[in-house]
Amino acid sequence: MSTNKNRFIPQSTAEEPERAFLVGVELDADHWKLSETMAELHRLVDTDGAVVVGQTTQRLSAPVAATYIGSGKAHEIERMCKELNVDVVIFDDELSPTQQSNLEHIFGRDIKVIDRTALILDIFAMHATSKEGRMQVRLAQNEYLYPRLRGMWAHLASAGNRMGGGVGSRFGEGESQLEVDRRLVRKRITSIKKDLKHLQQNRNLQRSSRMRSGMIRIALAGYTNAGKSSLMNRLTDSHVLQYDKLFATVDATTRKLRLPGGKRGNPNRYGRVYTKTSHEAY
Repeated sequence: MSTNKNRFIPQSTAEEPERAFLVGVELDADHWKLSETMAELHRLVDTDGAVVVGQTTQRLSAPVAATYIGSGKAHEIERMCKELNVDVVIFDDELSPTQQSNLEHIFGRDIKVIDRTALILDIFAMHATSKEGRMQVRLAQNEYLYPRLRGMWAHLASAGNRMGGGVGSRFGEGESQLEVDRRLVRKRITSIKKDLKHLQQNRNLQRSSRMRSGMIRIALAGYTNAGKSSLMNRLTDSHVLQYDKLFATVDATTRKLRLPGGKRGNPNRYGRVYTKTSHEAY
């Protein structure tokens, strides 16, 4: 029986998941267990569709101004990233624009450097489905991007100077690209805020109508994956998406139910998300 050595073998067209390397820092003033926050960061990466191929931690009395972690640790991570063929390095804490830029310079231009906040915003963008939800995510992303534009264009400018020209090196006349991009991002932020204000006015009218109707209003609030959607489905016999992943549902959802006394209730399920370091609500 002969075999065809040239037989075509189908190849998968699915994109390979990005390979992520996690970095955590334990500070003396921390009130959180590093092992717990790193475990949650791992789950966030899984939710975002990447695969964790390695991680490292460091204990510091305070963050290093230039690179957040020590310079020796940064170069150690750079070597590990090359060995593991890493696509993105994700920090458990929020990086300043300068720290992010310096780390990208150490790790190399082929490796992205992001922090927990950027990762969560990316997951929000993936799961937001309502118009208001998508606009809120875009606003948060642009406000996060704005202070980081300088570091991005500093990289391009230095690369252009090394090459004697090219993209990012023509800053001599008129408005620099950095100034153009800042103006565009400011314009985008203003436009989104204006549209959100209009949507919020409509929501206020709906809320006023419910208040006049005498309907009891109930809010389910809690951390991600705490069971808000599951509880709402149980109470209202509805089918809100419930998924055992972080930030699987990020849009506000309203459903009606009849209370035991006969009155109608209107539960509004929403979540308040907290980052480990800044405690800013998203």
